[in-house]
Amino acid sequence: MDIGYARVSTTKQDVTRQLDALATAGVASKHIYVDKKSGATRNRPGLDEALRQARPDDVIVVHTLDRLGRTLRDTLNLLHELKDRGVGIRTLADPLNIDTSNPDGPMAQLAVVMLALFAEMERTYAAERAAHARSVAAAHGRHTGRPSVVDPDKLEHALMLRDKGVPVREIVTKTGLARTTLYRHLPPRTSAAMSS
Repeated sequence: MDIGYARVSTTKQDVTRQLDALATAGVASKHIYVDKKSGATRNRPGLDEALRQARPDDVIVVHTLDRLGRTLRDTLNLLHELKDRGVGIRTLADPLNIDTSNPDGPMAQLAVVMLALFAEMERTYAAERAAHARSVAAAHGRHTGRPSVVDPDKLEHALMLRDKGVPVREIVTKTGLARTTLYRHLPPRTSAAMSS
């Protein structure tokens, strides 16, 4: 039996393309499991259920190998675990054909290792590019990441209170802003102000 698994990293992403590919490949909708969670988290109920349902000679079908795990080690561990149980893996859209249900296909095994390695390398490069972009933006005085949802009027009031020497706990009470928010958004005090 073919068991389908689809995953997107956030609830805002659309899983339809993966579901359509699984349906086109002949996987029955009642045997398709879905997660809308990052591959980095171990709490993936859809994958857990797909693995629970898999029996010897079944094949877990995924759009691409990276849907199964975020790291090379996790993906290979899962593949070895499934192989020991007699369960295969087949991908639908990877550039190298993967079908581990055929034990006599050494190229399929090599493709698994290569694709998992390339996927992990791409994640590493993406993280490095993002970190570099953040450092360049910070060097030019630009904020990166999610836009602030802190009320600018409250921040201005907090700054005025702090400049008057009001203790942080009192600023928290008067503005309703959390202490961590104040430390994150207010410029550091001058040494003269800190000593008073």
